[in-house]
Amino acid sequence: MKNDIAAHHPDAQGELMAHAVDACVHCGFCLPACPTYQVLGDEMDSPRGRIILMKEVLEGQLPLFEATPHLDRCLGCVGCVTACPSGVPYGELITAFRGWSEPQRTRPVIQQLTRAAVLTMLPRPALFRAGANLGKWVKPLAPALPQALRAPLDLLPSSVQPAQSTPAFTPARGTKRGRVAFLVGCAQQVLTPNFNAATLRVLARNGIEVVAPQEQGCCGAAAMHTGARSLALEQARRNLRAFTPGDVDAVLSNAAGCGAGLKEYPMLLAGEPDAPQAERLADKVQDISEYLARLSEQGGLEPFMPTSRPLRVAYHDACHLAHAQGIRAEPRALIGMIPGVTLVEVPEGDLCCGSAGTYNIEQPELAGQLGDRKAKNVLSTQPDIVVSGNVGCHTQLQSHLGRLGSGVRVMHLVELLDSAYRGEL
Repeated sequence: MKNDIAAHHPDAQGELMAHAVDACVHCGFCLPACPTYQVLGDEMDSPRGRIILMKEVLEGQLPLFEATPHLDRCLGCVGCVTACPSGVPYGELITAFRGWSEPQRTRPVIQQLTRAAVLTMLPRPALFRAGANLGKWVKPLAPALPQALRAPLDLLPSSVQPAQSTPAFTPARGTKRGRVAFLVGCAQQVLTPNFNAATLRVLARNGIEVVAPQEQGCCGAAAMHTGARSLALEQARRNLRAFTPGDVDAVLSNAAGCGAGLKEYPMLLAGEPDAPQAERLADKVQDISEYLARLSEQGGLEPFMPTSRPLRVAYHDACHLAHAQGIRAEPRALIGMIPGVTLVEVPEGDLCCGSAGTYNIEQPELAGQLGDRKAKNVLSTQPDIVVSGNVGCHTQLQSHLGRLGSGVRVMHLVELLDSAYRGEL
């Protein structure tokens, strides 16, 4: 499909979009992989349909406002990229398009306020913690509030855990095997602080020293994927200054969305003077499961203690781990190392849970349908524990399993490994 996008948008982002549109041959393999198409059954709510809409808008053949309802419903889960035989970089297309189109849009006031609040609070753990604590008191009033305000309140946990700071340096235990830098994340410092504490314990136990640069900040993924390009660039450049990838074996993330965000810096900064620096950082980024699996191959991990009873563990593939980063086997291999654990696969495992960054705040109805579907699929495996590798998925799974009255425990992969080391399973 030839297009005139590059002529209309003669910059690096325009070239990315033109290339992605040209790569699509309209085969339709993406349709079954698209969560919104599965729910809505509308061609325009599929990747193939959205590519046509973006092409027509970018070439000036279609007003932006006619396309935005369908484009806003895209989760950005990039399940279509995994399914596509032509290698269409759909993620680059939708991200670049949102960055181009967002400044031209006029959103309803309440939507503007919600977006501004999310993008202001999420990158600032202290502010987010204050907002979450306030939200606990407002939550009983949620049924009387507009849906745009009700959605984030519904996702808040019943209690916000005490603040835990991540140390700037964590020494290795025993013989030193490596040195890594660690991205500490934003929301999870408030919602799930044990993710980071467990990560440091597991790495130290396996001879890895960890530096957490104090100058680091939000990875920028939320801003990038909602079209706040200027903010995303600002956040990315802060991390380019904070991390010096030449000094470490890897730059680790324990959140699938954040790790994918760091790996997207070359796309975000394409055509910018600091693009080579972005490439160097992205080359060093690894998910915690990816790094531990490689460590296991290179000399093994400290052995895990057997579970106190046989456990069924369901593994949920976070989209930005499985689809965006292509990491599937590594978490499963690590779970399989724990004596007494049986790994069970979740039906429709490739389909997004509906979290998708800020999607479950901005599109609560669709996100709710996907969350309910995912929770029912998880429960069909009769697990004792469900494991994922992303804070958003963790929150979504907890919320929807709770609504179904389930007491199944939701854990991060590294929490499971840490608990196995500590004899707590």
